[in-house]
Amino acid sequence: MPLSLRTRVKRRVRPPAAVLRVIRLNNGFQLLFNLLWWMPVFYQYQKQAGLSDSQIFGIQSVYYVAFCLLEIPTGFIADRIGQRRCMQLGAAAMTAANLLPVASPSFAGFMAHFLAIATARSLVSGASSAYLYEYLHEHGAGEHYVQAEGTARALGLWAKIACWPLVGVLMDVRHEAPYVLTALSTLGSLACAAALPAIAAPRPHGGGEPPAERVGLLDSARQAAKVLGTSRSLGPLMVQGVAIFTLARICQVNLFQPLLLEKHLPVADHGAVLSAMTVAEAVGSARTGWLRGRLSDTTVVTVLSVVMALTLAATTLSGAPGTILWLCVFAAAAGLAYPVQRNLINAAIPPTPYRATLLSVESIIDRGVCALVALAVGAYLAADRLDALLVHAAAGTCLLLLVVGVVLGRLRRDGARTATGRP
Repeated sequence: MPLSLRTRVKRRVRPPAAVLRVIRLNNGFQLLFNLLWWMPVFYQYQKQAGLSDSQIFGIQSVYYVAFCLLEIPTGFIADRIGQRRCMQLGAAAMTAANLLPVASPSFAGFMAHFLAIATARSLVSGASSAYLYEYLHEHGAGEHYVQAEGTARALGLWAKIACWPLVGVLMDVRHEAPYVLTALSTLGSLACAAALPAIAAPRPHGGGEPPAERVGLLDSARQAAKVLGTSRSLGPLMVQGVAIFTLARICQVNLFQPLLLEKHLPVADHGAVLSAMTVAEAVGSARTGWLRGRLSDTTVVTVLSVVMALTLAATTLSGAPGTILWLCVFAAAAGLAYPVQRNLINAAIPPTPYRATLLSVESIIDRGVCALVALAVGAYLAADRLDALLVHAAAGTCLLLLVVGVVLGRLRRDGARTATGRP
């Protein structure tokens, strides 16, 4: 990496006051929008409401499908009405969603709850990242984007560490407290989104009017697809990001408890392990500069993805203490990698009115792969082959990253030859 780039990464310059205010509002939005107080107890809450296991997991399946189906339409909404307004809609929808289990603690109520959450999260998933990236670059502060993303993620994780241990006690005091507190938190995120300033709509051709192709939905879809096709590195970078998202999601949601139970760790200790992993992830998210001063962003994401895969495989050779240690290393690597990967994707998208739509495409790819892997996880666990699953996941991840690395390397060489005029 050139010395000038290393100096720029290492030296921290305080952003202008207006930019700093937006970063702080984004921190507040991300923290409050994602602070789901009910997360540690939602399974027990639904069981106490009379739902069976098949109903609970059936709702989860519908949730993932709904999320994928909603990603593209909500990406178009964000590109049409503005990312800031889309964030406001998402926060309002999330607030309403978390009041549904209080009003109707039933199968229908929880189904509506998760469908509303899918709508809210799909509204925000691409819009929030696109808004922050475009605002910072509009005000000449693009170098602060990665750290801003990492800090927002770290603050959200620290808030969960502080709040989640209290949920059990609060639920004993007032049964619906986890959902009421979540609704109050998301109402606060709505206030943060309302306070964000508007940004100028991007004009890819320098014109003063919005492009004519934004009039129709199908024309908009074609234009977004055209942008995806003209950015040669965007597709491979999206595939590279699949490794981080899928490994993190599968480990923290699907494999976390089966893995600890396999190591004969008491259920009462699972919360403490999850808190330790969250601490490690928060520390990693807040320290994105540790590797960026030494390696390129693409290499950072690749290396950390490999670390995540290998740490999962390493748990097959470890007892309970070693497994906890490897899980914390896994979480720290995920925390370090995520903000850098977000920056890579945003940087690969050229100036366009379709940034949120393209980020939604990435989200669909991530969750689609995650859904397929979840089916495989169920088959492996049913056959009592957890260790084989972890080893195969590590090998598959490394193979995927090798292919992506070869493709990206060829694209860089082609770009260098084009720049120098060589054939």
